[in-house]
Amino acid sequence: MRVLVVEDEQVLAGLVADGLRRHGMAVDIAYDGAAALERLAADDYDVLVLDRDLPEVHGDDVCRQVVAKGAAVRILMLTASGAVNQRVQGLGLGADDYLAKPFAYAELVARVQALGRRQAVALPPVLECYGITLDGPRRQAFRDSRYLALSRKEFAVLEVLMQARGAVVTTEELLERAWDENTDPFTTVVKVTISKLRAKLGEPSVITTVPGGYRL
Repeated sequence: MRVLVVEDEQVLAGLVADGLRRHGMAVDIAYDGAAALERLAADDYDVLVLDRDLPEVHGDDVCRQVVAKGAAVRILMLTASGAVNQRVQGLGLGADDYLAKPFAYAELVARVQALGRRQAVALPPVLECYGITLDGPRRQAFRDSRYLALSRKEFAVLEVLMQARGAVVTTEELLERAWDENTDPFTTVVKVTISKLRAKLGEPSVITTVPGGYRL
C-alpha cells in the first residue's frame, strides 16, 4: 500500500510515516497543500492522510481538488478539532474518514489499512495461486501449508505480483508500490528482494523474469 502523509508539523509527519512504514506501507510526506497536489499529480497513492489546517493550500481545498478529479485515492482527514460539525464538514468535502488529534497511532494505522482495502477493483483479502496463500490482513504467507517467514518488503512484492494475476509487473511498478520516493530508481533492491523471495518460496520456481519486470 502506498500512502501520502500531508502534515505541516514535521515531527508529527515523521512519526506518522515511520509508524505506517513499520506496518509494511510505502510512505511519502508533504508539508503543505501545494506540495501535496504536486505529488498526487505525479504518483498514484492508495491512501491520503491529510491534515486539514495546511499552509499554501488549505487541506479543504486539497480534498476538494482530489475529489473533483475523481482520483481513486482514499482520504483520511486529520484535524485538531473533534467537534461533530467539523467532522461533518470534513466528510462533506468528500473525505472517506476523519480522525481528530490527538489520536492513538494504533487507530490511525487501522483506519489507513481499512481505507486501503477499499480498492476500485475488489480483491479478496486472501490471495491464492500456485500453492501460495497470502493473507493480507494477518500478514501471513504459506506455500503448500508451509509458513513463509517473509520480510515486510518480500511480503509486499509477493502481494503486488499475486494481485497482478499473471500480468507482468515492471520493476518501476514494484518500486512505486512497495518502496517510497526516497528509493534510488537505479538501485538493485528489487532484484535482490526477488532473489530472496524465490529462495523462500522454494521449488518449483513461480516468479518469472521477463524484459523489464516479473510475473507469477
